[in-house]
Amino acid sequence: MKPMFRSLLVRNYRLWAGCSMISNIGSWMQRTAQDWLVLTELTHHDAAAVGITMSLQFGPQVLLLGLTGYVADHFDRRKVLFCTQGLMGLLALGLGLLTLSGAAQLWHVYGFALALGCTAAFDTPARQTFVSDLVGEQDIGNAVALNSTSFNMARMVGPALAGMIISAAGTGWAFILNAASFVAVLVALRRLDLSQLHIQKERVAKRSGSLIAGLRYVWQREDLRALMLTIFLISAFGLNFPIFISTMTVTAFHGDASGYGLLTTMMAVGSVCGALMAAGRDRPRLRWIYAGAIAFGAGCAVAALMPTYWLFGAALVLLGVAAQTITVSTNSLVQLSTEPAMRGRVIAILMAVLMGSTPVGAPFVGWIANEFGPRWALGVAALAGFGGALVGWRLWKRQRRTTMNAPVSS
Repeated sequence: MKPMFRSLLVRNYRLWAGCSMISNIGSWMQRTAQDWLVLTELTHHDAAAVGITMSLQFGPQVLLLGLTGYVADHFDRRKVLFCTQGLMGLLALGLGLLTLSGAAQLWHVYGFALALGCTAAFDTPARQTFVSDLVGEQDIGNAVALNSTSFNMARMVGPALAGMIISAAGTGWAFILNAASFVAVLVALRRLDLSQLHIQKERVAKRSGSLIAGLRYVWQREDLRALMLTIFLISAFGLNFPIFISTMTVTAFHGDASGYGLLTTMMAVGSVCGALMAAGRDRPRLRWIYAGAIAFGAGCAVAALMPTYWLFGAALVLLGVAAQTITVSTNSLVQLSTEPAMRGRVIAILMAVLMGSTPVGAPFVGWIANEFGPRWALGVAALAGFGGALVGWRLWKRQRRTTMNAPVSS
């Protein structure tokens, strides 16, 4: 087995990962503060409003799909990230100043969420595929898993830190600190050794119809179609944890911002474990993704039945492991099995499915939480996990039938 942290031996990746960790902590602080601001300060525990905010933030991943993958494949990803990361820092600063002034209203948050979503739509495929520029083909899977580990380690720190900041100084300061954290990423991008980047020498031909080519490529691959459907089901109806955790905190356990942050951190502990497990594997496998889908469905069902705060938190740890097994393995497998010339567009499609399906599911899940309670919303997430596993089982059956019917060469 190859070393779990082998990508960190590469200076460029080590610099990028370290500075990204700082920014990731700030981003999780903002996510937590934004959900708490909408749920408790701008509305009276309206989970549907949280769902709408999530929809506006993640919807542009789908609406701008025709441009985002094209940009990731045709333009210097480092320069793209300079622009997107800087703009996201300015948006965080604007929302922070507005909140601190006491003038923030719900429609303001909606507007900032939409602007952030449009910027992130270009940032995400460029950032995901930038990994291959930093480490090369042989270590893509490991670097993707370590990226996710960093992201979820920040998820352990950011929400808890946000809870303390909200309680001590107010929601606005969490946004201000997130704005400051983007400086770390800009410094990393500036200090990379450009001579050591693994940039594809032959640029993809700049022609119209690039999105159509990416969609056609995915459609012709049965394994990619199944992965996209699985990710859609789980992302749309299962990965709505800001809704699940916030509503369980305030309605089922009568907690405050600190309690919400701690539950988010507990889930992040499982997410880090799941990402590290993925980093330790030589290559991602389809079976891990669909085993993760079964575990995710079972975990959501168990979490819905937990009677106390701490038992619910324990269930979230297991859910974190399952969710990361699915998302990290899918990201790695898609990048490794896709032609380099198509990678940006295919990853843009994957990110559009992963994040852009939120506008489909989040308002519905928020409505379920409002009308029937958050435990029923978790039941919907459980069905989504089992549905994703069913997609994998059908793919396995078709592949097995094809193998059995294949002619034997003499």
